Formats: sequence, structure tokens, C-alpha cells
Amino acid sequence: MLAYAGGALVEAVPSRRAAYVTMDESRPLQRLDFDGVPVRRLGDGAGWARVRDLGIAALAAEQVGGAQRCLDMAVEHAKRRHQFGRPIGAFQAIKHKLADLLLLVESARSAASAAAEDEVAAAVAGAYCTEAYLVVAGENIQVHGGIGITWEHPAHRYFKRATSDAQLFGPPQAHRARLATHILGTA
Repeated sequence: MLAYAGGALVEAVPSRRAAYVTMDESRPLQRLDFDGVPVRRLGDGAGWARVRDLGIAALAAEQVGGAQRCLDMAVEHAKRRHQFGRPIGAFQAIKHKLADLLLLVESARSAASAAAEDEVAAAVAGAYCTEAYLVVAGENIQVHGGIGITWEHPAHRYFKRATSDAQLFGPPQAHRARLATHILGTA
């Protein structure tokens, strides 16, 4: 198993595992302890940052897919659900909301497609894609109304995934802090 220890990428077998109770039950997580186990250092120490950034790039791609699915569900519901004799998608407020969500999804797609290029692109994708997925998943629930938060509808699962994804490689603020450090360090 690969792990991050003291600024280096290492290989070690955990001495203990404990399951975490998570909001997103579709992605089980475990706490791994490495008490008194042999450790083998991998690489020159620079590898961890690249592994982290590739993980962020993969997560960003997943977030874009989740956000796209939420947008698709919201659009479909806006076409089918009728109020006052017409589809709710015909109302200006819903049209604007869906247009804003489309902009978020497409911008996140652009950020995710460049995420594997370097640490700056990974940090941008880590911050932007995470926030975009959270917003789109939340607005999907809003478009669906009361049914969106029931166990019978899948919208809440996407919101739970977006919320757990926001912590997986650090919250958006941590990615923005990395960007600031990079910018200030090269200025």
C-alpha cells in the first residue's frame, strides 16, 4: 500500500484498519494505522506531489461526470414537471438557474481536462470542480423540490458524493492556498 509519510511517498502494510462512517455510503473509507511496520521509501520525495495531483485530476473528472448527471436530471425534471399548466422549465427563474448550472459544468469540464498537466492545473481543478459539483448537486435538489431530498430519488446521493468529494484531497480553500503559494513563490 502506498502512503504519505513525512513528506515522502512510501510503501507499507497497515497494522490496523478501522472503517469510517461516511455521508456517502457508496464510497467506503478506512483509517489506516502504521504502528511499528516496515516502510520502504519510494522515489526521491518529489513523487508524492505528482501522485496527489493525478488523484485530484481523476477526482475532478468524476466530479464533472456527477455534475453533468445532476444537470441532466434537473433539465429532464424541468421539462416533465408542470405547474400552472406549463413545464416548470418554461419559467424564467428555472431557465436562468439551469443556464448557470450549464456554465458551471462546462467550466468544470475545461478545468478537469487540463488537471493532469501540472500542479497549478490540478489545484485549479481541485478548487473549481469541487465547488461546481457541490453547487450543481444542491441546485438539482432545489429544481426537484421536495422529492429531491427523499430516499426514493437519487438526487441526495449525488449531493452526498459531492460533499464527501470536497474533503477527499482537501477542500477548495486548500487548493486555492496552494495556488496562492505557487503564485507568490514565482512572483
